[in-house]
Amino acid sequence: MERLLVLEDGSVYRGRSFGGDNFRIGELVFNTSMTGYQEILTDNAYCGQIVMMTYPLIGNYGINRDDYESIDPATFGLVVKDYCEQPSNWRSQESLGDFLKREDIPGIYGVDTRAITRKLRDKGNMKATLCNADADIEKVVEELKNTELMKNQVSLVSAKKVYPMPNRGKKVVVVDFGVTMSTLRDLSKCGLDMIVVGHDASVETIMSFHPDGVCLSSGPGNPCDLTSQIEVVKELMKQTVVFGIGLGYQLIALASGATVSKMGFGHHGSNIPVTEVATNKVKITHQNHGYAVDVDSLENTSLEMTYQALNDKSCEGIEHKEYPAFGIQFYPQTGDALYGKFVEMIEKGDRNNA
Repeated sequence: MERLLVLEDGSVYRGRSFGGDNFRIGELVFNTSMTGYQEILTDNAYCGQIVMMTYPLIGNYGINRDDYESIDPATFGLVVKDYCEQPSNWRSQESLGDFLKREDIPGIYGVDTRAITRKLRDKGNMKATLCNADADIEKVVEELKNTELMKNQVSLVSAKKVYPMPNRGKKVVVVDFGVTMSTLRDLSKCGLDMIVVGHDASVETIMSFHPDGVCLSSGPGNPCDLTSQIEVVKELMKQTVVFGIGLGYQLIALASGATVSKMGFGHHGSNIPVTEVATNKVKITHQNHGYAVDVDSLENTSLEMTYQALNDKSCEGIEHKEYPAFGIQFYPQTGDALYGKFVEMIEKGDRNNA
């Protein structure tokens, strides 16, 4: 069955349908990862976005029980060149199409993803929607132009209740702005005894758990919209060790007086190089963000840049000069030294307070 992808500039791409039929207007972004579509679709940082994979063949290894980043996917749609209906992998438990249908996420395949990627790269991300082949295109485009993108994504994906992830190590409160399961898993591997709280938790609530440190998770949307959370982070940095990932890192920057701006097409992929400023070493990272900390805005703050993107020279990491607080724009991988740094800062704080 035919399906259309319509962009706010009036562009129409005709393809074939798969997945669900819940058509919603979202921001169309392209992701350059060759694999990992299950993790991408279930990453809460994509809430309100339609994801287009630049790698042509998607769905060939299916969906399994282990690679989820969240239980309830918040992605608004999936766009691919070639969709593999019959996956072949020993871990596969259902097809990508069946997964999308079950979660009511619409997909389209058979479109020229290279042409669309070039358009987004040149003109920036655009509002878009999927629709049936018989839709009134003029009406759809008009609706796209008149619809504002979501601003409440974090409240939709954040934990609604406090819950524990028990362990034997140091006590850490994780503020959930859309946290991924892999982040919680990796923190747990460090032996940290975690309490996960919602995005709107107050300083009093967070500190009532007497944490040795606080992790601000990744999440969707514009960090500048989270005005009350910025004030919370500002107070937390004075009282405990703070580690920010993605959106959490941007909140540390805003709480320290830096500014954050929207990027043209953002960084979405698992093959994005960044340079560690101190050593000039390059690491390949997994990223998903459409906003960046302004490098020039760091000059009049107590922050120093620790990582920088190799391609566009945007800021990818910061550390506070006065408080035990640091953050990174990218997702640290399992066993990453940055998790170890967080633990070391916690232990150093304990020694200083002894």
